[in-house]
Amino acid sequence: MARKVIIDCDPGIDDAVAISMALFDPRIDLVAVTATAGNVPAEQASRNVQAIIERLDPPRFPRLGAATFAEGCAGTDNRLMHGDDGLGNQGFVVSRLHHQHPSEKVICDAVRADPHGVTLVCLGPLTNIARAFQRDPELPVLVDRLVISGGCVDGVGNVTAVAEFNMFFDANSARTVFRSPVTKTLVPLDVTRTVRLTLDFLDRLPPETTRVGGFLRRILPFTYRAYHQRLGQESILLHDVVTLVSVLEPALFECTEMSGDVETRGELTLGLTVFDRRHSPQWRANMDVARRADPEKVIDCMVNSLSLAGSAAAGE
Repeated sequence: MARKVIIDCDPGIDDAVAISMALFDPRIDLVAVTATAGNVPAEQASRNVQAIIERLDPPRFPRLGAATFAEGCAGTDNRLMHGDDGLGNQGFVVSRLHHQHPSEKVICDAVRADPHGVTLVCLGPLTNIARAFQRDPELPVLVDRLVISGGCVDGVGNVTAVAEFNMFFDANSARTVFRSPVTKTLVPLDVTRTVRLTLDFLDRLPPETTRVGGFLRRILPFTYRAYHQRLGQESILLHDVVTLVSVLEPALFECTEMSGDVETRGELTLGLTVFDRRHSPQWRANMDVARRADPEKVIDCMVNSLSLAGSAAAGE
């Protein structure tokens, strides 16, 4: 039976690849895609979610949630790595939607409609999740599982020396979610940065004649150029896609139960994910944390899932 999933995201090219997989993979019933500010501002994030889904035209459209301004956040974005529009500066046109609902409401409604039956896959800052939990205090125990892309155990960040982007962008919301009673799994940089995609990954995408293949072949070259020009790297990382693979194929990941929190005030450590790794931990374990994965098998899963998507979305 397909797993009911909500993807909460801040698209972002890697988010777009993950959504392309989730829309068509038979293991997932994608009930909603909710936007949040992060890689791009809130309005652009909402537009990008809509652009991805309209462009791919799945057999059944998920509900869409609109991002709203994230007050009190760190105020950084990732447009240098994703383009000014977040999708490689492709300028996708979207239809005008009326009566859009805020993301946190869509999340609450979907979980309430199927208690203990919905997995929340969080690919951006945790703003919407914290808001949903504040809006409906019973919601954390009604979510089947929360799978979070972000953080780091080894203390090596990607937006500051010690902080990962999603945690840094809205550290207060991240702390709220970490401390909530929801069942959760964290897929940190320690694992996602081991899955490096060289240029030959482009050759393994669905054909350009398919909707998925044509879409991804338009946006992914920007990522390769950004990694080469700004980081001096010939391979790319798709952190959010690795996180989705952990939902599709959990056996490819080795997880450990850990106790984690998020630093919200440090001048040098804002957004740092902190874990009690003492010999005798004093904090109670509150999440499963992915510690290792098989990179080649993870990439094979990406390719296979995208191949299914290409077959399901065979043309314009």
